[in-house]
Amino acid sequence: MMDQIRVILANGIELDCVDSGPRGAPVLIFLHGFPESHRTWRHQIAHFSDRYRCIAPDQRGYRGSSKPEGEENYSPDKLVGDIFLLADALGVTEFTVVGHDWGGAIAWGVAMAGQEMGSVKRAIIANAPHHAVFQKLLYTSPVQRKASQYMRGFRDPANDALVHEHGLGGLLMQEIKWDAPDKMEPEERERLLEEWQDRDAAFAMLNWYRASPIDIPPMDAPFELPEDWSHTPFPRLRIPTLVIWAQNDLALPPENTAELGDHVEDLTLVEVPDCGHFVPWEAPRAVNAAMEEFLERTA
Repeated sequence: MMDQIRVILANGIELDCVDSGPRGAPVLIFLHGFPESHRTWRHQIAHFSDRYRCIAPDQRGYRGSSKPEGEENYSPDKLVGDIFLLADALGVTEFTVVGHDWGGAIAWGVAMAGQEMGSVKRAIIANAPHHAVFQKLLYTSPVQRKASQYMRGFRDPANDALVHEHGLGGLLMQEIKWDAPDKMEPEERERLLEEWQDRDAAFAMLNWYRASPIDIPPMDAPFELPEDWSHTPFPRLRIPTLVIWAQNDLALPPENTAELGDHVEDLTLVEVPDCGHFVPWEAPRAVNAAMEEFLERTA
């Protein structure tokens, strides 16, 4: 089991965090997604921590980390800000950001801001769509919109009673029929099921969805871009960026990678066949190999 430390950020948020590897080595900051923890990256931390400083927090709202009340405390700007404050608290001035799922969404934001600050040198994103690409698909793609209807359920306060009664697992089973006992190590699955019984953490995790500005139209809405559609708020990403995409992701199909070149100047795309959404632990060898090649080439 990876040992964790408690890190107090300048904004008062406290994060439980793995900090493993040589202190003078290049830094990788790993950001997990929903509904997991730093353990999303267990295989990558084990692989890279002999020559990289690997930092992996349980992000705001997850497990033992701070869980401020109110949806407004989980807006993307605050979640992105936490990562820069974490780096500051740990004395890190430059790093590569690595993210999956919601952690990948935050990693996109960290990369965009960090390239301007000079602190983020590279980005590695696994099955997390670029904000502009994802929003466009939600408007125009029947496949992506149908796959994302669960997010409307996560946002619906009518489901709060279900979470109070059964924990997060009850809502996951209702909205996405979650369960993959054949893909996850039994001890990891049991750990997750136990953690999902924490009601405070469950609502904090759901607040990531509820505070997000992403618009998820219902299925009966027109499949067309709004008249005022624009992705100009997102700056073009100039730093070297590796995107790893599992091809059998039911929530985020491969069409999310088709227009990435419009938003990323220095893009490396690695597709992982026969793998579902949780690629860091479903296909760790493929992820480690892609990261290894990218990190060595862009060092």
